[in-house]
Amino acid sequence: MAGRSWAGTTLDDRKAARREQLVEAGLDLLGTQGSAGVSVRAVCRHAKLTERYFYESFTDREELVVAVYEHIGEQARQALVDAVSHTAEPAERAKAAVRAFVGLMLDDPRKGRVLLLAPITDPALTTRGIALLPSFAELVSGQLSHGDAAERQMTSIGLVGALSNVFIAYLDGSLKVSRDRLIDHCVRLVLGADRQP
Repeated sequence: MAGRSWAGTTLDDRKAARREQLVEAGLDLLGTQGSAGVSVRAVCRHAKLTERYFYESFTDREELVVAVYEHIGEQARQALVDAVSHTAEPAERAKAAVRAFVGLMLDDPRKGRVLLLAPITDPALTTRGIALLPSFAELVSGQLSHGDAAERQMTSIGLVGALSNVFIAYLDGSLKVSRDRLIDHCVRLVLGADRQP
């Protein structure tokens, strides 16, 4: 049945497209209205789909919210991996990584709010946000050149925490600086953290 096609698409293709619509609607609502704006009914209305199609892909609201968060988390991880793969020079890698992350978070502020602000307010994301931090710390640790493994791990954990809080303040409006100044500051944080003691 899944392989049968209708209007040139299979049932699985249509199901995947509906799931994508729901995730995009969840991103839009969570990233603009916050946790309170995300309900099954609101997501379905925003995606222009019935609840039947919602439950075809997700068991409940929480599962959708986690899917949205993980989707953005993977985009952020991939942006960082891609950014540092083009140069071996530490200062250039730091600049490329910061610019890539800033671009993802600020060019579409919904993504920044989902990744950094939503875990603070949405119980479905609190533990997921905590679980995602080590993967970002591991990415950072792999770019550090000084210290033993434990030193690099501690530095990367501290750096991810510091950068996250700077971005949170920028996204919630409490830090009012230009984008260029934000990038420059974050690059200095990264480079400063990797100095030989």
